[in-house]
This record gives sequence, C-alpha cells and structure tokens, in this order.
Amino acid sequence: MTNQEQDSHICHDRFDRNRFDGTQSTLASEADPTQNEGDKKSVTFSKGSLREERSAQPSKKGDVRTARMGTGSIPKLIMEFAIPSIVGMLVNGAYNVIDSIFLGQAMGEIGLSVATAAMPLMTIFMALAMLIGNGGNALAALRLGEGNKAAAEKSLGNTVCLGIIAALLVAVLIHIPPCVEAILTLSSVTPEIRDYTYSFMYILALGFIFQLIGMGVNNFIRTAGAPNRALATMVIGTISCIVFNYLFVLVFGWGVVGSALATVFGQAISCVCVLWYFLFTKDVAFKLYAANLKLEAEVVGLIISLGAASFVMQLAMSVINFLVNYLLVLYGGQSPLGAEAALASIGVVQRCAMFTVLPLIGIAVAIQPLLGFNYGASLISRVRSTLGYGILIATIMGTIMWALLHIFAFDIVSFFGIRDDALREFTVFALNVQVLVLPVVGMQIVTSNYFQATGQPIKSVILSLTRQVLFLIPLYIVLPLVLPHLVPTLTSLDALYFAVPIADILAVVTSLIFIFFELKRLKGIEEGTIQAKFGEKERITLPNDKRIYS
Repeated sequence: MTNQEQDSHICHDRFDRNRFDGTQSTLASEADPTQNEGDKKSVTFSKGSLREERSAQPSKKGDVRTARMGTGSIPKLIMEFAIPSIVGMLVNGAYNVIDSIFLGQAMGEIGLSVATAAMPLMTIFMALAMLIGNGGNALAALRLGEGNKAAAEKSLGNTVCLGIIAALLVAVLIHIPPCVEAILTLSSVTPEIRDYTYSFMYILALGFIFQLIGMGVNNFIRTAGAPNRALATMVIGTISCIVFNYLFVLVFGWGVVGSALATVFGQAISCVCVLWYFLFTKDVAFKLYAANLKLEAEVVGLIISLGAASFVMQLAMSVINFLVNYLLVLYGGQSPLGAEAALASIGVVQRCAMFTVLPLIGIAVAIQPLLGFNYGASLISRVRSTLGYGILIATIMGTIMWALLHIFAFDIVSFFGIRDDALREFTVFALNVQVLVLPVVGMQIVTSNYFQATGQPIKSVILSLTRQVLFLIPLYIVLPLVLPHLVPTLTSLDALYFAVPIADILAVVTSLIFIFFELKRLKGIEEGTIQAKFGEKERITLPNDKRIYS
C-alpha cells in the first residue's frame, strides 16, 4: 500500500468513514457507528489526571474547522493558516517597532537608546508568553488530533491560569529595588537614559498580563481553526497602539511614559478580544471554562515541556541582548560614534532583523497546529508533507525579505529618525551584514517548531540553543577580538555584526542533521517498527483499528 493510500485509509478510519464535504464532519473523537455501545471506550491518560470520554455527539461548526486539518489539502491549509499567521506575527512584532519609531521621531537618539536598553526585559516578557502560550497551544493541538476536546479545553484553562500567575510575579519583582537595579545594570544603561529606561520598563511590567494572555491565548484561536480571527485580534491591538502612541508621544508630549502606556493599552484591547472569542463566541472548537483554570500538575508539566523550546530561544535572545548592549557600550565608546549612538544603531538593526524573521516564525507557528493534529492522529505522511511545505515556504519568504532589506536599507534606517550621516551609513552596513544568510534561516526556525509541535521538546530546545547560545554568544565574544586583526579595515564594533550570519550557517547545518534522522524515524513509525509516544499516556487500541495510539 502506498503512502497516499495509507493516508486515505487512515483518514477514513480516523474520521469515522464519513464523507468530508465541508458542511458535515465527524470528529476524531466519535465512535465508529458499527461499534456496539460496549465498544465505545474512554481514553485514559496516565496518573488519572486526564480521564476524558470521547464524545459521540454530532459535530459542531467549530469541530468541522478542526477536523479538516486531518483531511484537507495540505498546501491549501498551510496557505490558509500561514497568511494570517505571518501578518499576525508582523503585527505583533510591530509593538516594539512602533515604540522605536515614535520615540526616535520625538526624542532622537535618546529615545532609540531607551527602547534598545529596555529590549532585554521585553524579550524576557516575550519568552514567558511563548513558554506558556506556545506550550499550551501545542498540547491542545495534539489532544484535538487524538479526538480529546475536553483535554484541549483543560490545556486552554491551565494556560490562562499560568499566565495570570506569571504576570503577578513580574508585577511584584518590578517593585523590588535589587531586581530593578540588576536589570538596569545588565542592560548597560548609561546615566543619560537611566531614568527614562526605568519608567519605560516599570509601565510595561505592570501591564505584562495583557501581553501574556493576549499573545499566548491568541495561538489557541488558530488551533481552533480560525486563523483570520486570530489575526483580527492582533490587528486591533496594533492599530490601537499606533493611535495611542501618536496621541501620547507626539500630541501630548509624554515621551517614554506615553510610549509605554500606548503599548500597554494596545495589548489590553487585544487581550479582551482574545478572551471574548473563547468566552462568548458561538460554534468554537473548544471554549474557556472557569473549572479548567484549576491547575493540574500533569497538564502544567506538559505545557512547560512543550513550551520550553520557545522559552529557551527567547530567553537566550534576552541574554544575547544584555551581552550585546554591554559590548556596544564597550566598543562603541572606543569608536568615533560613541556609546549612545552605538545603542541607537543596534536598536534599529535588531528591530529590522526581528521584523524580517517574524514572517518565518509566522510560517512555523501556522503549521504547528497542522503538525500537532496530524501527528496526534497518526497521519505520518501528512506530517512529513507539512514539514516539507513549511520549509519551502519559509525559504522563499526569507529570500524575499532579504531582497527588500537590501533594496530599501537606507530608507528604512532613515525612517527610524537617525539623521547623522556617519551613524546612518554604519547602521545600513550593520543591517546588511546581520541579514546576510536570511534566506536559509527559515528552515532552522521551522525545524525547531516541528519538534515542539510533535511532542519532542528536548530536540526543539537543543536546536534553539545551538543558534542562540552555543554558537552566537562565543562568536560575539571572540570576533571583535580576532576579526580586526584578520581584516584591518573592520573595527571591533563592525565585527559584532558578523557573529549573527556565521551562527545562522552553523545552526542550519545542525538542523539538516536533525531533519535527516527525523525523516528516518517517521518512516519507522509508518512501517510500524517505531512507536511514537507522547505525554506518558497509556497505550490505547481502538476497536476495528489495528493502529495503536500512544
């Protein structure tokens, strides 16, 4: 039997042999109509914490949207999910860029320096949001693929609860002076911008709950089969942020305080829209219930393990931002540009580079529910195809972004409010170097997310660490000391920017090795020589189905 024939057989078996015509669907959780009542078994999870019975009720509209992830055309589904996801990531990432643009226009290099100094803390906030949100969403997708809607709702409720707890901890820590001083010191804040930076960080920390819930739970909307709705919640928040920034910074003249308040208000509006979807919208695949806010140890453990890769990646970025800020102050102070100018320059480069990577992350996030659902449903050929298409699309997108940056680099840098000719020229050079190998970076990002989506968090963490820690940090330290001696025309400040493309190349090679062995593993699962396991569930054999779900 060919892979295509196997997929066809599995799809019919998994989805109760019903015709999938876009208007009717039977969930993976429904029992075969040929079964006797006594054959309809409960799905039991280990430790007894997730004992849920598969529903035998007719599917709702929301269930149809999720079920098609196991039957629909993969390229079509990827495009349907990817477009809103890419736009959504760009919109979400726009918060930091918007702050920099308005502060740069209103306050010049000082405003840009404040935004750069605050970036490590903002990256930590992003790491916490991705730890909880991506982990919970990956778990929900896997459970939906297994046909366990109740377990997906439990994941959603526990994710929201974890978000509330994390936000409260951040609000407490920002009021502890030693913690604040440590953050400011690690951010290499100069005396000229210290008070500005503290005010900016303080307001963002108090409003962190809105970012964490809004961003984290937004991913669940995509898994619920409504990518356009997920996009809409982010667009509303970003537009609000732009409007408030214009009013608070340019009209009222509130400076960094106004910019921080604008960001929080925008995130709050987005958060309300996200929660509204799961609380009040009809015909959704799964909903948010108060009973599921109660934390369960096994669910929390799985959320954290699945979100660990995203957390490590973002936390490593924060560590790198701390290190880069320190090195910029060190080497920038030795150059004619000066420390503040160097901070302003890297702020522009980081935000532009981040903005080019966000579409690639958007593709990885878009295919995550498809990967998780089909892996949970044991549709291995569909998993393999989804991964291949994801890498291809990410490579094409990376090439397009690379070309646009090179063509419009000067205009982009000028847009951020950098007016000094020497600083502008240096920033354009740094930007071009930073994105030198952008066309192949998407493959590494998609691969890391693949392992997260398929319940292999350790591999995902390793891939994240290779680029962000094992490769990049040593290169940041060594290259400024070595490269100027090898290429006398380059300064130590110039050398900092070459660390990123070199680390990217090494990370891509590592990802290729992981993909090679993963494809062999998937073939083994398909042939029955390897048995996929996730979440330490009991092995389950369904009636009239020779496959084992484990």
